[in-house]
Amino acid sequence: MQFIDLAKQQSLIKEALDERIQAVLAHGKYIMGPEVREMEAQLAEYAGTKHCVSCSSGTDALLMPLMAWGVGPGDAVFTTPFTFIATAEVIQLLGATSVFVDIDPKTYNISPDLLDEAINKVIKEGKLTPKVIIPVDLFGLPADYPAIETIANKYGVKILEDSAQGFGGRIDSKVAGSFGDAASTSFFPAKPLGCYGDGGAIFTDDDDLKEKLVSIRVHGKGNDKYDNVRIGINGRMDTLQAAIVLEKFKLFPGEIEKRNKVADAYSSLLTDRVVTPYVPANYTSVWAQYSILARDAADRADLQAKLKAEGVPTAVYYPKSLHQQTAFAHLAYEDGAFPVSEEMSQRIFSLPMHPYMEMKDIQFITDVIKAN
Repeated sequence: MQFIDLAKQQSLIKEALDERIQAVLAHGKYIMGPEVREMEAQLAEYAGTKHCVSCSSGTDALLMPLMAWGVGPGDAVFTTPFTFIATAEVIQLLGATSVFVDIDPKTYNISPDLLDEAINKVIKEGKLTPKVIIPVDLFGLPADYPAIETIANKYGVKILEDSAQGFGGRIDSKVAGSFGDAASTSFFPAKPLGCYGDGGAIFTDDDDLKEKLVSIRVHGKGNDKYDNVRIGINGRMDTLQAAIVLEKFKLFPGEIEKRNKVADAYSSLLTDRVVTPYVPANYTSVWAQYSILARDAADRADLQAKLKAEGVPTAVYYPKSLHQQTAFAHLAYEDGAFPVSEEMSQRIFSLPMHPYMEMKDIQFITDVIKAN
């Protein structure tokens, strides 16, 4: 049994993928070729934003807007400790300070109430300047952007949506990837919309930001590559990866519907044994992961072991919150600083999730869990 079945997806578009790849090999524009521009146009239209700027990874998609906004030493950037390191890594790379905010126990996304408190505390302390909020659309569910946008306006800070796991999710009719001042996503192969290597994209309606991003992704170039007007990075996207995204994108809307059917089946069968994921009214998740809560760490270990014995793969996202990791030890957060994140890290684990799961496999997995 596969945790994510990319082979099944590939089999559905194999002929078209081969044609796309051969077209790139024929024209030979391997970096930022015509397929990159085609992909950017299609994704911007889907997200409902003016601009989509592709880049080399989801991490660069987080880094580049912060660079464009001049984030650096003395700035506070607010995010969750219950996420992959890339979200906070980019803050530290620029010399800014990560200010972690605990999560909502039902959605696992950043808590707006605690966010407001954290920004207010930083202002009162007077040591850092609140600059950016980076909410994370964890496991495919958009964060509470209506509340977060109110807070951002209150304090005059920007929002960078981390939609690496959530691109294509929705709040009402608004698509994840279109919230805030800019949004980032990842095309890592395991994402709901992934390529076969690394890739990413940034979405924005801001014309000035778009121009800066285009410059930053090619070493800060101006009118040409030898006219450098700022410090940038090598953040370009490979044409082959864009070609792959274009073909996979044709399946994407239908796959979101299929993922939701898989999630609904899981939840209907598991409610009495574990805590199943919560999706607020008017929200749509893209189910990058289907994550459940065991009773405690021992129960999780037992369930994972029994699933493994039956050939069912599982994964833990995330076994240690960021504030407890060595890379962020200088922030001097103590254990217990973010109790919800810490508890979730001990209880949560993810089950196989992809659009092509069969009901018999879902039934088998849930039977193993309910028997223990």
